[in-house]
Amino acid sequence: MSFLLETCIILLAVLVAGRLSQRLGQPAVLGQLLVGVLFGPAVLGWLHPGPLISEVAEIGVVLLMFIAGLETQFEDIKRNALAATLVAVLGVALPFVGGWLLSSGWGFDSPTAIFTGVLLVATSVSISAQTLKELGYLRSRPGVTILAAAVLDDVLGIIVLSVVLGSLGASGGGGHGAEPLPLLLGKMAGFFAVAIVVGYTLLPAVMRRVARMESGLPLLTVAISVALAFAWAAEFTGLAGIIGSYLVGLMLSLTELREKIMHEVEHIAYAFFVPFFFANVGLSATFAGMAGSFLVFVIVLVLVAVATKIVGCGAGALLARFPLREATGVGVGMMARGEVGLIVATIGLDAGLLPPELYTGMVFVSLGTTLLTPPLLKMVFRARPLPFTIQPPSASWP
Repeated sequence: MSFLLETCIILLAVLVAGRLSQRLGQPAVLGQLLVGVLFGPAVLGWLHPGPLISEVAEIGVVLLMFIAGLETQFEDIKRNALAATLVAVLGVALPFVGGWLLSSGWGFDSPTAIFTGVLLVATSVSISAQTLKELGYLRSRPGVTILAAAVLDDVLGIIVLSVVLGSLGASGGGGHGAEPLPLLLGKMAGFFAVAIVVGYTLLPAVMRRVARMESGLPLLTVAISVALAFAWAAEFTGLAGIIGSYLVGLMLSLTELREKIMHEVEHIAYAFFVPFFFANVGLSATFAGMAGSFLVFVIVLVLVAVATKIVGCGAGALLARFPLREATGVGVGMMARGEVGLIVATIGLDAGLLPPELYTGMVFVSLGTTLLTPPLLKMVFRARPLPFTIQPPSASWP
């Protein structure tokens, strides 16, 4: 099918599915995510995974997290640093142990069982960020904690992945596990140091000068270029690209241009790029080989993936003195594996640690946890009004 026709289908289908999902009382993002499953190989077969869709989708998720960073206040991150650390640490430890024990008990060999634990460590909060934004809770205490914990989770996940690949004598693609751990840690530390210094000192001055130009388009162009550059820099050091775009958005949120940049970027992001990301999530789904005992294993693996993140991250939030409902919301917000889980699974497949059939199972874990996130987040945060910790009491809650 022509890419032009695929683009038309994706844009219109995501728009209609989002509106229909809202009519049914669910977040729009749930319907948008199902577009890829419905129109992809799993059901109708009208759309198929491909490099063009995948690359446009990557830009979409980068811009999505850039906007999330713009909407976050740096002071909120600082106030919730301890909570985010506890959430990230327990949200890595429990899924790793759970995946390892489940695969070992199911009869997989030790290297595969260990790597299955690594697979469950992954977290992708792009869908959670969009759902929280839609529900009006992105700047709530749980919302800020989820975003901050995601940054730490990604760092810890890369460390665990690198250690496991190194100890098992394997090497993944994309540089993961191919470098000594001290070098990898040094690169990540260097990225955060340079990104924060540049984002806090140089970038605001550049954006102010650009904003003084007569047309508003240069500001939009430079903002998107900066988000993509920071995303590339993050990937170069072994981190997920969304960490870089979120971080630069967070830095620019400190400037007076925050609202203008966010307004400009939202238009082009949600009109074109973000729909590709939603559709692309479901395009990898296929029911081939999903039968018998392996189907049972995949279902149990999805349940373990959900439970260990909710319990692990929720326990971290409880230790930080969150109320039970907020702690549960934090756990739900951290459970989606999304594109990060698929990247880790691909590394394991290339390294010979993941059999092809288990890779297929991980596709369903990523898809299942991602699809469950929007409705569960709405169930938790819409049960009753959740007071914000960073807005005045007189504000009207959504």
